[in-house]
Amino acid sequence: MGSGRWSTNVYDEHRRYKAAAGMSTFDYSDRTRTGDPANWKAHPTLNPFGVKVRESRDSDEHPESNAVMVMFDVTGSMLGIPMTLQKKLPQLLGMLLRKNYISDPQILFGAVGDATCDYVPLQVGQFESDNRMDENLENLFLEGGGGGQRKESYELVLYFAARHTSIDCYEKRGRKGYLFLIGDEMAYEKVNQPEVQGIIGDGLECNIPLQEIAREAREKFNIYYILPKKASYGGDRQILDFWRKLFGEHVLELEDADAVCELIALTIGLNEGIVDLQSGASDLHECGASDSAIRVAQSALALLPVKEKPALLSALLPGLLK
Repeated sequence: MGSGRWSTNVYDEHRRYKAAAGMSTFDYSDRTRTGDPANWKAHPTLNPFGVKVRESRDSDEHPESNAVMVMFDVTGSMLGIPMTLQKKLPQLLGMLLRKNYISDPQILFGAVGDATCDYVPLQVGQFESDNRMDENLENLFLEGGGGGQRKESYELVLYFAARHTSIDCYEKRGRKGYLFLIGDEMAYEKVNQPEVQGIIGDGLECNIPLQEIAREAREKFNIYYILPKKASYGGDRQILDFWRKLFGEHVLELEDADAVCELIALTIGLNEGIVDLQSGASDLHECGASDSAIRVAQSALALLPVKEKPALLSALLPGLLK
């Protein structure tokens, strides 16, 4: 996937059409939730069962594609974040494209819940370059479940990223993609064999420890965990320590979830070595971000090192680098 080009005009027209038709932005979720919970399921475009691979590929339109995964926790207090990002999607694309933070971004949206109790614990869209990314975002089922045990099935996201994605940026050029996990709880200690069989359709020989699948996913993705401070477990030291043991400095606390779009864009710009916090703030302002959102994004990234050049696997794949 990943063909076509983004159009803000198409985005605006689509929003006007839905408003005129009396449809909400997340119409699929609204309609599904009115039915019997026993019939709740992921939209066909986001159902991971039987999916062999989600691909981010180079093309004549996008010769140097870069894969970006954005996965939302859609339980409890986290439900509003996909709505926020959907409203700001043109701004995110504007930052990445017009400011050349990253070439030919192909963005995949998805969601995670709790496989021990939710009806729809995992949703995974396609890597897209055009307005189909907005369609995938709008097709998310916002279940709002969770089991109350301070854990969600983030390990299934890591498993899918590690074993069910194929991305040219890594495979051809040794450049890692990006994976943003937005949530407020811990993962389970292992990838559970029966859950993978039932949700994705893979027949695993045994469970996979969380540390092992995290290491595997980090081989091809720069992974960031974003914890909004106003979420149910925002600021919880146990949860922060849990993720920092996995991802170190790539655990970001976000004062206001309304700034998630700005944070994602600025994180990529910093990691690619394109901007520092000051120049990134100027870019955000030029793209229409509010002063408060800019301050929140800067604060979340204050301790993140600025790289002088893109993160390449030069030690591993020197022959592939230009």
